[in-house]
Amino acid sequence: MSSANAPEIETVETRLLSPFEAQPEDVLAAQAVVLLTPENLGYMSGALKDFFDRCYYPCLDHSQGLPYALCIRAGSDGTGARRGVETIVRGLRWRAIQPPLICRGDWREDFVQQCRELGALAAAGLDAGVF
Repeated sequence: MSSANAPEIETVETRLLSPFEAQPEDVLAAQAVVLLTPENLGYMSGALKDFFDRCYYPCLDHSQGLPYALCIRAGSDGTGARRGVETIVRGLRWRAIQPPLICRGDWREDFVQQCRELGALAAAGLDAGVF
């Protein structure tokens, strides 16, 4: 079970979609979005870029203020991936719920827990009416 689906979070329904599956309708129906991407060649993944390419204009005037969180799995520093995503979400006028979570360096098991906590924060904030 993901932390976003914890029993104490009563009013939030979560959906897990790959960037290739997610459509503009999914974004428009969402109360918040958690974006996860690896850093590829110093940029976001091609899958996340594809998501933004398909969803940007259909969502542009209809998702302003949408709360979002970002997690980057970075082999180096994640700066390029962060900059790329933040440029796009700034254009969409989405609202970050916290600074990006950047899981840097060699893989560590605690990266999974950090991502779960990020999802739980987003869900708890929605459940409490904070976002």
